[in-house]
Amino acid sequence: MVNQITDLKLLYEEDYFLWLEETIKLLNNRQLEDLDYENLIEELEALGRSEKSAVESFVTLIIQHLLLYQYWEEERANNSRHWRGEIFAFRTQLEYKLTTNLQNHLAERLDYLYSKARKSAQIKSELQLPEINPYSLEQILDEDWLPDSIMNN
Repeated sequence: MVNQITDLKLLYEEDYFLWLEETIKLLNNRQLEDLDYENLIEELEALGRSEKSAVESFVTLIIQHLLLYQYWEEERANNSRHWRGEIFAFRTQLEYKLTTNLQNHLAERLDYLYSKARKSAQIKSELQLPEINPYSLEQILDEDWLPDSIMNN
């Protein structure tokens, strides 16, 4: 087992997965004095950014498809099953990643994510879509919820 911090730092550069394995052993054994704190902090920060990015991406895709499903009437007959399938798949993948902290993060970023999804849906459809987000986070996360089409509103 690697016991010195300098050895762990070298290991991080040479064999990331072995560094990770050794770091986990040190944590499990409560050998905190031997940890490579600098790289451990960097990895934890990167992990947090990656998880936030992943859930934001899924929410953006869900919103984009909800907008297409609800507002793109001329394409709805041909694409509604596909859009519903994509919405369900993205919601399922999001559910696997979602934690309370990440859900709170999404709530804080929802308007921004909506603006990105709206722009993407507008580019694809050439429709003028609502500037204000019509969907709550609860609706976006609900695997069974779909908006009514604009013809039904």
